[in-house]
Amino acid sequence: MNTLRGLVTAAVFAVTAASLGSAATASATPSTGVEARILSQATVNGHDYITKEITIAPGGSTGWHWHPGRIFGVIRSGTLTHDFADCSVDGIYSAGAPITEGSGPDHVHVGRNLGSEPVVMWVLYIDDAGAPLAVDAPNPGCPFE
Repeated sequence: MNTLRGLVTAAVFAVTAASLGSAATASATPSTGVEARILSQATVNGHDYITKEITIAPGGSTGWHWHPGRIFGVIRSGTLTHDFADCSVDGIYSAGAPITEGSGPDHVHVGRNLGSEPVVMWVLYIDDAGAPLAVDAPNPGCPFE
């Protein structure tokens, strides 16, 4: 129980403080200019709770992907442009902004750094134990990426 309490506390802290493993396919769009490091990780009652710090360099991108589990994050610095598979911008997130993403293959998206400074975000992934954090996807036909 202390592990779960600590995990929840860490997740709340990560989100409050400021206010990807993937399965590849041949046609997937790779990330560019992305670095990630694990801040915390625990498995509790069959679920993985993984918090990462993700940095996207100017001009970088996560590549097209979707998540099997839940995602909660906060932008620490920079500005993230987030696009859906219909090529629409569903959000532009600046420092301090929270971000969440839908789960499943019907929620393909890409995160891009169109700014001049790195985007740094903290992201909490909640997945079934052993599940990938993200699944790569091909570009759905958008003129970028």
